[in-house]
Amino acid sequence: MSQSNKYVPPKVWKWNKSFGGKFASINRPISGAINDKELPVGEHPFQLYSVATPNGIKITVMFEELLELGISEAEYDAWLININNGEQFDSGFVKANPNSKIPTLVDHSTKPQTRIFESGAMLVYLGEKFGKFLPKSASEKAECLSWLFWQMSSTPYLGGGLGHFYAYAPEKLEYPINRYAMETKRQLDVLDKNLENRQFLIGDEYTIADIAAHPWYGGLVVGALYQAQEFLNVKSYKNVARWAKEIQKRPAVKRGQRVNKVWGDPKKQLRERHSSKDFETDS
Repeated sequence: MSQSNKYVPPKVWKWNKSFGGKFASINRPISGAINDKELPVGEHPFQLYSVATPNGIKITVMFEELLELGISEAEYDAWLININNGEQFDSGFVKANPNSKIPTLVDHSTKPQTRIFESGAMLVYLGEKFGKFLPKSASEKAECLSWLFWQMSSTPYLGGGLGHFYAYAPEKLEYPINRYAMETKRQLDVLDKNLENRQFLIGDEYTIADIAAHPWYGGLVVGALYQAQEFLNVKSYKNVARWAKEIQKRPAVKRGQRVNKVWGDPKKQLRERHSSKDFETDS
């Protein structure tokens, strides 16, 4: 590949605030708070601060699945964090999550209260706390955690890699798009082969591994991410498509996908969630 303006890295990198494409305003090379503002707190034990990205959807789906089972102790308030306005850099948010990324969860049922950041950690925490969607046998739990951590380590190549350069970067560059497309297709093939003889990722049981992977890979094959279905030929991954469609039918999944969503079809949006009745009034 030839480029008319070949980039030569400087000896010492410096931050150019104007560079970075669609999300340039929310990315910084430093951490910590830039605004003095506390987080709101509702009446439920769990306070979730998020937006309906794939990582945010994981947690709202998990809560809705627990509530679907009749576990009232899993009631939660879901507050929208406007990352484009930099609310993830507010002092209250940084106190709950020093990494300034969504989602962020605070459990007020413990003394002292428990903060959890990183979506995978939240799924494990909730699975262990309520004894649901996390297998109890050592071998099945190991398989579940293996697929959970596979998702956590793999999707940066899908989202920050392919998604960024294919859908959001200021210009289309052949090398990174091809590099990350190859890796994304490899990941889809890993999933497809695993699901050939399994209903869900670890077998017949729906677990936090599925809850974690579905917003990313399910979203990719059904067209919810990056408009890259044709480019990646996602229809060729028939087992992934079957798995994604089956999970998509779950009522808790449909509800969870709406929470903290403020774009797209208004009927599929729910800015904040404080009660199950919110879905009725906003439907």
